[in-house]
Amino acid sequence: MDFLFNINVQFYIAAYLIGGIPFGLLLAKKFAGVDVKASGSGSIGATNVLRVVKERDPALAKKLGIATLTLDALKGVAVLIVAYFMGLDTSVLWAIAVLAVLGHCFSPYLGLEGGKGIATGMGVMMFMLPIETTIALVVWAVMAKTVRISSVSSLTGVLALLIPVVFIVFILFYKHIPNIIRVIKGEEKRVI
Repeated sequence: MDFLFNINVQFYIAAYLIGGIPFGLLLAKKFAGVDVKASGSGSIGATNVLRVVKERDPALAKKLGIATLTLDALKGVAVLIVAYFMGLDTSVLWAIAVLAVLGHCFSPYLGLEGGKGIATGMGVMMFMLPIETTIALVVWAVMAKTVRISSVSSLTGVLALLIPVVFIVFILFYKHIPNIIRVIKGEEKRVI
């Protein structure tokens, strides 16, 4: 149990547990008296909160949707900020970011059920990669205004964040095709 006294492990646990707080579910129950897990898509995220609460109170739906989006984005960032100012390594920060998203998607408070992770993911990515995430958010906003389908807008924003990485990986693999062929043929020489 000594590993629990390791500061990195403590932050990993905090990221998962805080990431798992189902703000959408809590806000919708408290302020609108509805269970978002039992209505709409069943998701605990901002879109479903907006969709489900809108049936009862459109003005409240918008407020709760914005509050859910904000709190879901900030819950991962809060742990990252503390870890950053405590001087934890970048690799630890990335692990915290991943665990916050995992906590949201597989909440320990909801039997490992949860949301889709877009707000929490974008929150932690904004902290870790602010310029790239800003571009992704602009793409998301354009898609949200034009297509007006939340899942399509969200996934397009995520793709905008991912495409440069995929492109670089593709180039690296392309440049290694001769090496890959030699490995398959058993002709690639060992370095040492």
